[in-house]
Amino acid sequence: MSISFKWAQYPKSVILFAVFFYLRYPVSYRDLEEIMAERGVEVDHSTLNRWIVRYAPLLANQAQARKQTTAKSWRADETYIKVKGQWTYLYRAVDRDGQTLDFMLSERRNLPAARRFFKKVINSNGVPERVVIDKSGANLAGLQAINVILKFTGQGTQINIRQVKYLNNILEQDHRFIKRITKPMMGFKAFHSAERVSDLLCMIDPVHASPKGSMHDDLQGTSG
Repeated sequence: MSISFKWAQYPKSVILFAVFFYLRYPVSYRDLEEIMAERGVEVDHSTLNRWIVRYAPLLANQAQARKQTTAKSWRADETYIKVKGQWTYLYRAVDRDGQTLDFMLSERRNLPAARRFFKKVINSNGVPERVVIDKSGANLAGLQAINVILKFTGQGTQINIRQVKYLNNILEQDHRFIKRITKPMMGFKAFHSAERVSDLLCMIDPVHASPKGSMHDDLQGTSG
């Protein structure tokens, strides 16, 4: 699905540069406003905010659609993200190669949240053979609940659950990048659409993972 830039008052290349820069580097909207001005583009921080809110989720969907076939061994964990001044939980999963599988933002870190996240990531990536988690009892219970569903619906074999904290280092290291990027954002201002916030954060990860700016090249080739 192509992304339409019809009616946009700025060139597509300018909008995509701003979105890429915001998601790749630890800057606030006002920082980005100054950076754009230095490049000869006068655009206020509120417009930049609208661009991120509008285009980042769409670009995230395209990035997800382009991802390679995922491995059957996953790593799952959660980190903290501030929304409306309150700490919330960002659930994340990657495969054994470090490829992002899915995200989910939740106000709670409990069984229902964990179960909802694992259902979400399985719906978009299929049933894994193994999932490595930390010592979180909620994540363990969530996966066990998924196994019960798989058993009684016949949708697939049981997931091998491994609770080995240090096997999740690849994911915990990635959390540091997201924290570094989101800190200058001074927290997200709304939780009315968790899907939109999660998509925004989902876009941060492929931009971060893209070698030598290849994601930026992909964005410049976006249809519109």
